[in-house]
Amino acid sequence: MYQLDQVSFANKRVLVRVDFNVPLDAELNITDDTRIKAAIPTIEKLVKDGAKVVLMSHLGRPKNGPEELFSLKHVISGLKKYLTCEVNFVDDCIGEKVQWAVDNMKWGSVMVLENLRFYKEEEKGDEFFAGQISENGDAYVNDAFGTAHRAHASTAVIARFFPTDKYFGYLMENEVQAIDRVLHSTEKPVVAIVGGSKVSSKIGIIENLIQKVDALIIGGGMAFTFIKAQGGHVGSSLVEEDRLDQALELLNIAKAKGVQMILPVDALIADKFAADANTQVTPIAEIPDGWMGLDIAAESIALFNNTISNARIVLWNGPMGVFEIPAFANGTKAIAESLVNATSKGAFTLVGGGDSVAAINQMGMAEQVSYVSTGGGAMLESLEGIVLPGIAAIRDAQ
Repeated sequence: MYQLDQVSFANKRVLVRVDFNVPLDAELNITDDTRIKAAIPTIEKLVKDGAKVVLMSHLGRPKNGPEELFSLKHVISGLKKYLTCEVNFVDDCIGEKVQWAVDNMKWGSVMVLENLRFYKEEEKGDEFFAGQISENGDAYVNDAFGTAHRAHASTAVIARFFPTDKYFGYLMENEVQAIDRVLHSTEKPVVAIVGGSKVSSKIGIIENLIQKVDALIIGGGMAFTFIKAQGGHVGSSLVEEDRLDQALELLNIAKAKGVQMILPVDALIADKFAADANTQVTPIAEIPDGWMGLDIAAESIALFNNTISNARIVLWNGPMGVFEIPAFANGTKAIAESLVNATSKGAFTLVGGGDSVAAINQMGMAEQVSYVSTGGGAMLESLEGIVLPGIAAIRDAQ
């Protein structure tokens, strides 16, 4: 049992691992509070129960102990925007000062501990340090999916000190359920769209997805490695020469499994990597010398859309082109629109991985798909089939 809704936390000190690693400007103001907002439902549930809610997180990459720039006191104002209860801060995360602060908290209030990474023991996964943090709680809740792939003291090791009183927060639970729904789906067909620049960074994901999906759409810069591997002419497009054999092998594995591997058939090509480049559309395997593919074009969009529109489950990880430059954003935008249409027809659509999340947010369509993942690296490792330490720590012995 690891569902928050099934438990009352009245009169309990609850240690919550959140991900408040938010971007700050030169004046140390929060520039994007998405991660804070994502943690609010879990915090509100615990406050409503009448718990003492003790929040812990990291912020940035401090090198040698405490640094003003990385103090979690900078997130307090951002947190207070969303909560009506009392919110306090203590400038350490272990020791007598923290214990005194927690002892003297009001029930139904929130305490933010100082940056865990001010101690090197956090990233080392030090058990003694995890034990010191655990003294501040009667129960442990992990709601930091973005760090679930790290076996750090506060994300995995600490759970050993709470053999029964350990839970997923709402955000973590939603992330786990969304990924499970894609990777272990009974609904068919399942379609995965994998884009981005390099095959090498997505090999593990593609290998795992071939075992799970009915169709796999490949786009972005990585498509050119697959096209060249099959004898296509790709001009000066991005190609990983040392991955050509591997690309062919992936195509063969997919064929043997009966999985459709769908590659682009045309490309928007440019004579330089720039917003003001000359452009034209050509078949993807017939790109002239000196030209490079920077986006998919109309025929590929129609091909991909046809597959997506018939899907019951769709995963999207990685853009179709250089979407940061408006001239080469059309393919990525078209995929986002396909997902929105599929969602409206009842498909479950999951967007995960930094660039595709950035793209769907930039295009204003994040609210129109089923789920947008908050965890970049954690999401990618999940798609590779890796068991994440932060998830295993909660699921073990339950």
